[in-house]
Amino acid sequence: MTIKGPKVQLRAVEAKDVPELFNLIYGEDDTLPEWKNWDAPYFPHPKPNYKAYIKGTEKKIKEGRDNQRLAIVADGILIGTVTYYWENQDTKWLEAGIGIYRPEYWNGGYGTEALALWVEHLFRTLDIPRVGITTWSGNERMMKAAEKIGMILEGRMRKCRYYNGEYYDSIRMGILREEWEEKKPEFVL
Repeated sequence: MTIKGPKVQLRAVEAKDVPELFNLIYGEDDTLPEWKNWDAPYFPHPKPNYKAYIKGTEKKIKEGRDNQRLAIVADGILIGTVTYYWENQDTKWLEAGIGIYRPEYWNGGYGTEALALWVEHLFRTLDIPRVGITTWSGNERMMKAAEKIGMILEGRMRKCRYYNGEYYDSIRMGILREEWEEKKPEFVL
């Protein structure tokens, strides 16, 4: 399955992607990758054993258990992933996520487009009333991308994220299915 937009395409993560994904997500050396400064930097980001990660992820792909994420590709290059997780599956409370790991693809609309394509895909394939995201007030790009695709601020927990000696707010944004149908960008029609 491939979902195409004007700038990006979303596709299944393939076994051949796994080594590159490892390096993008965890870095090629012992320094924290740049993207992690924006995506929940207040949480630890331990680097797993390379061989175990590769073997485990390839097994999940082969068994069809890596279905809650897709690769984001632009210009033929793997630039990130979109994901979802259940906050509460019984009530159909789903949260989406996005990571653009390559800084050269920040601020160019790639993340906004990927998020819109992902939200459309989630609404088309899952029986859910809402898609949400959770971020922090230090990640202005994520909040702007969510706002651009029609998400609204649903919750702000003040000063509960601590990073580099400063407190930040935890941010929840979301969009209901009926709002999405009215507001979704033209390129996902």
